[in-house]
Amino acid sequence: MSEIARALWYTAPQTIEIREEKLSKSSGNRVYLKTHASAISRGTEAIVFSGDVPVSERERMTAPFQEGTFPFPVKYGYANVSEVAETTGELRAGQRVFSLYPHQSNFLLSAEALYPIPEDLPSTRATLAANMETALNIIWDAGILPCSRVAVVGTGTVGSLVGYLCARIAGVRMTMIDVNPKRQDIADEFSCNFALPEVAPENQDVVVHCSASESGLNTAIRIAGREAKIVEASWYGSRPSGLVLGGSFHSQRLCLVSSQVGQVAPVMRPRWTHRRRMEAAISLLKDEVLDTLLAPAIEFEKAPHDLKDVLSGKKDTLCQPIVYS
Repeated sequence: MSEIARALWYTAPQTIEIREEKLSKSSGNRVYLKTHASAISRGTEAIVFSGDVPVSERERMTAPFQEGTFPFPVKYGYANVSEVAETTGELRAGQRVFSLYPHQSNFLLSAEALYPIPEDLPSTRATLAANMETALNIIWDAGILPCSRVAVVGTGTVGSLVGYLCARIAGVRMTMIDVNPKRQDIADEFSCNFALPEVAPENQDVVVHCSASESGLNTAIRIAGREAKIVEASWYGSRPSGLVLGGSFHSQRLCLVSSQVGQVAPVMRPRWTHRRRMEAAISLLKDEVLDTLLAPAIEFEKAPHDLKDVLSGKKDTLCQPIVYS
């Protein structure tokens, strides 16, 4: 028995198509799923959309259930909320689950790759799970302590979630920094301070950089206090970054470290699995204030047209949900 699935593919620079494929529901011991919502990981998928994945990083950039190879064509994505169509093992029909699957109407996946979603967690907010997992890993890499002065430079989805989590650590004074003054509204909702880069507070204990820009990284270096840690959480694709290491970088004895979600942060790795980390991230999504990060959803069938402005930066969008009828 087979059914037709419809999936989003990046097929050429700045070109998106919906392609059909046949699913064999009797193929292997997998769960049949129907998608409720997925979300665009705007920073990463913008790089895929433009064809800027570096040759050296194509293997590491491959999403868990990606089809095709970089640069094109690729079926790419990793934020999918779906419904179990038929009771299978411990998963009951109608139960919603999160998976790291691309944007596709229906699909088959092993139960081990599925993460149950609480009944009171809306599907669109649940699409933030992968970004929340990234933010949680950044917090672990940063080693943020109570009562620290912390700044995040670049308040896209991941940067905003870092701010949200940090503001809930006892005594932390959290500042969200962005060139877009409209991000003040997000900072207010998340109980954070806000500053434009030119007036950002200095002498920070920890600075997290999430803007994927040369100017943002140099702002992070400038505002870090003596012997502070700067966590580089951006990914630049094939674009060079002009890192300014003159001035006070050495005299201040600054520590610059990278953070990437592909591995659990070293401080937690001996005890935490990827699954445990994702389950923790999902548990952190129950706060309805996080809906602040969600743009109005677009319909899957309109996505090839509507996503172009999102991925090219013409629309000021954080997390872009896609909904499926």
